[in-house]
Amino acid sequence: MTNPLYSWQHEPWQQIQALGHRLPHAFLLYGPQGIGKTVFAEHLAQSLLCEKPGQGGHACQQCGSCGWFHQYSHPDYRRVRPELLDEEDAPAGDGEAEAVAKTSKASKAPSKEIVINQIRALSDFMNISTHRSGRRVIVLYPAEALNVPAANALLKSLEEPNADTVFILVSNSIDRLLPTILSRCHKFGLGQPDTAIALNWLQQQGIKDADIWLAQQGGAPLAAMDMAMSELRTDLDDFLRYLSKPGTELSLKTADKMQKLEMPVVVGWLQRWLYDIFSYKQSGRIRYHPRYEKELKALSAQAEQSTLQQFIRNCNERQAIASHPLSAKLFLEDMLLEYSALFGTH
Repeated sequence: MTNPLYSWQHEPWQQIQALGHRLPHAFLLYGPQGIGKTVFAEHLAQSLLCEKPGQGGHACQQCGSCGWFHQYSHPDYRRVRPELLDEEDAPAGDGEAEAVAKTSKASKAPSKEIVINQIRALSDFMNISTHRSGRRVIVLYPAEALNVPAANALLKSLEEPNADTVFILVSNSIDRLLPTILSRCHKFGLGQPDTAIALNWLQQQGIKDADIWLAQQGGAPLAAMDMAMSELRTDLDDFLRYLSKPGTELSLKTADKMQKLEMPVVVGWLQRWLYDIFSYKQSGRIRYHPRYEKELKALSAQAEQSTLQQFIRNCNERQAIASHPLSAKLFLEDMLLEYSALFGTH
């Protein structure tokens, strides 16, 4: 029997198994993005549905229930996530992808949110008898993608759970969830692995410059692997070179070049860079970009602290609207020109 969990997830798995028959009706798995929380959640769901769980409570991978689960055809399992993820990840012929296609208009962009209709659709599922009188399991991620109506609808189900129904919510940012949802879930934090463990794993996957990518992704190994293999890696390198030597003219050229990228991604890159500048200014430490130590040191000396702090707050506000800028190019120009002005560059 193959255990699909990553080595750094064994301890939280054992903590959940130790609950035994005191299993809560709702889990909330939380932690940094890119550490494998959804893999953990779906393995937990499969194991709860497995007809013959093996040693340690892991799914047997051989029974009929496990077979249905892998085909996404288990009658007692539902996965709830934004339509955008279904479009990007669901394989051809996947039952879930077909369901999404039927409920989405061809002319409408897939939603980045979990919407109320997705939560309402669970009502019929939860009110019918389970297969072979077993459990029914619902995995929902990322929980912070719930819009307000959907979150309120979900809250009703969490307040009055159906018998033998288990919710597994996954979140990268639990501070964005309603306190009432948090209070009704049994919370389990999944932490990042030690750097040595993460580097070893990345090297086993054949990732070159694993230490650089791991640092840039804040120590999250799956995020590091995705970025190392992404087409965005060249754009990120170009952006970091600009940030290390800002200037007004270069700000405009960079904005023009990167206007077709997703703005939340670009703002996120800048936020991590700013974190390193501020951190170096305060403590001489760099978290995300150690290979740019020389440049970060110079920039931290040039930036006035109060102005830097204000710009960081401005970037946080920009991130809140980055998904829907009126003009991506103007959005970037404004942000990068303000960044350049921090250092008095022209």
